[in-house]
Amino acid sequence: MQSLSHSRLLAHTYATALIPFRNPPSIIRTVSSTNARIHCSKLRRMEKRDENQRSVVVESTTRLNNPRVDKLQQLVQKESTDGWEKSWEQGVTPWDLGQPTPILLHLHQTGALPKGRALVPGCGSGYDVAAIACPERYVVGLDISDIAIEKAVELSSSLPNASYFNFLKAVFFTWNPSELFDLILDYTFFCAIEPDMRLAWAQRIRDLLKPGGELITLMFPISDHVGGPPFKVSISDYEEVLLPMGFRAVSIVDNEMAIGPRKGREKLGRWKSSLAQCTL
Repeated sequence: MQSLSHSRLLAHTYATALIPFRNPPSIIRTVSSTNARIHCSKLRRMEKRDENQRSVVVESTTRLNNPRVDKLQQLVQKESTDGWEKSWEQGVTPWDLGQPTPILLHLHQTGALPKGRALVPGCGSGYDVAAIACPERYVVGLDISDIAIEKAVELSSSLPNASYFNFLKAVFFTWNPSELFDLILDYTFFCAIEPDMRLAWAQRIRDLLKPGGELITLMFPISDHVGGPPFKVSISDYEEVLLPMGFRAVSIVDNEMAIGPRKGREKLGRWKSSLAQCTL
């Protein structure tokens, strides 16, 4: 009897101990409520993170995120008549590499540039002008800024090839040289002008090149940013204005020699003008 009672007591105790675990409504409600709050909190954090990531993507594709470019845009937009002069005056020249453009220097050194007369509109400090000038190629550097021209002359006037190039302050769209050119180089000029001026740019390029002459365009910046200068460019932007002018694309390739920040956003385009185009 004692043994049986003891067994029943153990069984009753064991069964009683199991009851809260078999049917614990208050605990289940508490745990479920806590889990729900944790889950909602995680969802909110994930949504916030995704929203922040989307904001970063939008920001990176709509703006260049460069303080010097922001300052340049402020100067050009505020000083509509002499904004570019102000940018040189204040040293806000983010396009200036401080050296010749590597791919242009390479093309010159490998004999891959046409001989004759060459033009570099928007030449700035003139590094590219001086770099490709030689006895077989006379180069004219054109810029709208007095300070830019003065700097170009100061930097290059004592070079051994100084007799093979010249710098002029002039407006590209109205300047009329006495002779046409065999080669025109455009780098950070097309992207600097307002997009609605690009057709006029193409017309002027056509009129300044000899029939069968070559235009080299370093297409930059290829991006999705908003505003400018520099304004975003694409291959189709060039084709849209050059093809109607009788140009044909000889080659358009990635510029593998672009400087670090511009890698992947720059292409080298080589164009031939029509043999039957208008001349000066």
